[in-house]
Amino acid sequence: MTTTSTSRAPRVLPPPRWAVRAAHVVAWSTVPSGVWRIALVLGVPVGVMEREEFLAGFPDHSPLIAMAYVLLIGAVAETASYLTLGLVRPWGEVVPRWIPLLGGRPVHHRLAVLAASLGALAVTVLWWVLFFGGLLTAPSPDPGISAGEVLFVASYAPLLLWGPLLAAVTWSYHRRHRVRTGA
Repeated sequence: MTTTSTSRAPRVLPPPRWAVRAAHVVAWSTVPSGVWRIALVLGVPVGVMEREEFLAGFPDHSPLIAMAYVLLIGAVAETASYLTLGLVRPWGEVVPRWIPLLGGRPVHHRLAVLAASLGALAVTVLWWVLFFGGLLTAPSPDPGISAGEVLFVASYAPLLLWGPLLAAVTWSYHRRHRVRTGA
C-alpha cells in the first residue's frame, strides 16, 4: 500500500546564488562579536574595556555569571542569524522531521516572511542605532584611535550587514514563493 504525503510543500524555484551567499554572510556576521565578548570575559586584552570593568556590572563581580550572560547573548544572536539559512535551504520549506509536533509540515511562507521581515527591521535598527549612535555620541579623550578600538569595530561591524542582508534574502524567499502560488 502506498500513500502520498500531504505534508510536503509544493516545489519552489531554487534560491539565487546571491541569496545563498548573503544568507551565509548573515549566519557568520554574529561570530566575531561573540568571540570578542568571550575574550573580554576570559581576560584577553581587547583594548576598549578591561575585564574588571565588565565584571563590575554583575553581582559579586562574578566571572561565572558574566560568562553565562555572554554565552547566552552569543547563542541567541547566532541562532537568530543562522535562521536566515532557512530562507535558502529545504528546512525553510518543510520543518525538519526531528522537531516535535511540527516536523514534516510545510512552513507557512507568509509567516516566515513576516517573522524574517520583523527580524530584519529589528536588527537593522538595533545595530545601526547602537553602533553609529554609540560611535557618534561617545566622548573621545584623544583624536587617535587605539588598536583596541580597531579590534572592537572590526568585531562588531559585521553586525551592520545582518539586517539589510536578511531583508534582501527575505525578499528573495518571498518572490520565490509568490511565483509558486501565483500571487
